[in-house]
Amino acid sequence: MTSRGNHVARAAFESKVPPFYYRPSASDCQLLREQWIRAKYERQEFTHPERQEPYSAGYREGFLWKRGRDNGQFLSRKFVLTEREGALKYFNRSDAKEPKAIMKIEHLNATFQPAKIGHPHGLQVTYLKDNSTRNIFVYHEDGKMVDWFNALRAARFHYLQVAFPGAGDADLVPKLSRNYLQEGYMEKTGPKQTEGFRKRWFTMDDRRLMYFKDPLDAFARGEVFIGSRESGYTVLDGLPPSTQGHHWPHGITIVTPERRFLLACETESEQRAWMEAFRKVVDRPMLPQEYAVEAHFKHKP
Repeated sequence: MTSRGNHVARAAFESKVPPFYYRPSASDCQLLREQWIRAKYERQEFTHPERQEPYSAGYREGFLWKRGRDNGQFLSRKFVLTEREGALKYFNRSDAKEPKAIMKIEHLNATFQPAKIGHPHGLQVTYLKDNSTRNIFVYHEDGKMVDWFNALRAARFHYLQVAFPGAGDADLVPKLSRNYLQEGYMEKTGPKQTEGFRKRWFTMDDRRLMYFKDPLDAFARGEVFIGSRESGYTVLDGLPPSTQGHHWPHGITIVTPERRFLLACETESEQRAWMEAFRKVVDRPMLPQEYAVEAHFKHKP
């Protein structure tokens, strides 16, 4: 730093960062920030591209600790990522011929969730199964979890390059993985709005608002599509005056073309954070492909 200066040093040590490689910010978890520094200065992966093989080869296999769907125990499972098949697979036994699950790269997302999972290297992988969201929670004991994360981003990048041949890196990179817009507990009531309010864990993932009984549930209890203002979606501060049965005082009403969803937050600051997240989504015009997702939600039984 002293001899070269910051800009010159950065240009040297970051000269060959792959476009898909995640560049952490100050708000990211410690593991991402630490491994970025180690990759850049200690392992010098971005001046020697041959050292990028763990996440650039298009194929990766190894063992990760995966949380069991029913018992909550973390057990070692074999995972295989193959770009050729466009899938991430895991196997319940290392000698198993058939995978327990096949996660298509097309619909896959990964985000570090150390606090939720209870491990500093905890990664939440989300994919669509029968067009409903499915979560799995995994970790690795060392920094290799970041290699897995970037290998998944690389697979997504190469898939999107084929799917959208005219798009540049700047268009594709934001689509490789995404953090959730907002997460936390709220109370909700049912469609008749006469049932009592129940506490649920909510996750806002792009335009999907999902709720779970427990933050580490594999499947959501329900999902709500939140479209744009032009399509008849709005978010209101508070609940209708006649609403009863909620224990938490800070209400939110989500209005969709089909119905209203009544939610309640424990604190005013949580309500403000959720309102801001909802309004960002509602204020954003819908993309053509999002209309197809909306149509599926409308036809769900």
